Amino acid sequence: MISRRTFFRLLGSAVALGAASSAYGVIIEPFFRLHVKRYVLTPPGWPKELSLRVAIVTDLHACDPWMTERHIANIVGLANDSGADVILLLGDYIATHRFQRPLTPSLWANELAKLKAPLGVHAVLGNHDWWNDQRAMLRGQGFPAAGLALQDAGVPVYQNQSVRLVKDGRAFWLAGLGDQIAFIPQRGRRHPKYGIDDLPATLAQVTDDAPVLLLAHEPDIFPQVPARVSLTLSGHTHGGQISLFGWTPVVPSRYGSRYVYGHKVEDGRHIIISSGLGCSGVPVRIGAAPEVVVIDLGGPATS
Repeated sequence: MISRRTFFRLLGSAVALGAASSAYGVIIEPFFRLHVKRYVLTPPGWPKELSLRVAIVTDLHACDPWMTERHIANIVGLANDSGADVILLLGDYIATHRFQRPLTPSLWANELAKLKAPLGVHAVLGNHDWWNDQRAMLRGQGFPAAGLALQDAGVPVYQNQSVRLVKDGRAFWLAGLGDQIAFIPQRGRRHPKYGIDDLPATLAQVTDDAPVLLLAHEPDIFPQVPARVSLTLSGHTHGGQISLFGWTPVVPSRYGSRYVYGHKVEDGRHIIISSGLGCSGVPVRIGAAPEVVVIDLGGPATS
């Protein structure tokens, strides 16, 4: 997955950080514990006759040496081999921590453009995609550089938009929510809104009774999601990124560990939160292995 030279570079970084646990968190878990996490469910409002396999790729945080083109290519191969009917990208393609060298957006976007599924590849943006583009935050509309890179690579990006897709003659909707914490103060100026999300406007575009999948980078929107949505799909939390016997000391959510990871059900409403693939803050993962999520809706797919 990584070259011998890169391995020893990473090992040197781990030694500089200090202990065997650091070596594990910096090298072993982020690189060698990449796996496919599978779910099989039929949430409310989802017809059993509609068998749909969804693959989720989220929180790449592309950079050198932690999430290089080569590593992204391996992730793309894993997602393509899943037999998914549709592939969803849930944001945070950009790395903003200090321990990295940025990748030019076109490099990671062109790798993601190699994702293939019969019903296509569909993307939303995350907070780091906005925070990395000061001009976009000051502008407060349109797309930041990450969104433009995906569009240029042929990947559709949704920002408070819904699209109707059809599988085996049965329709369903993808509702792509704008990022909920897109704007932070820049050059002494604060945007009047904290996020660019608009859940009511997004769902207002759903024009029939077909089931809805909501793509929302941050899971914090979930308490506001109506029962009309069959399943909400999120990333952002990285499974805590450091999880010690289930204890997650740092979770980027106003709800603490309530939506840190996995399949949650509240009041009959369902959400799945992926631990994602890259790192935020510091390039360490412990107890929160990187994953590509594969979900079989309406029962296991036949492929």
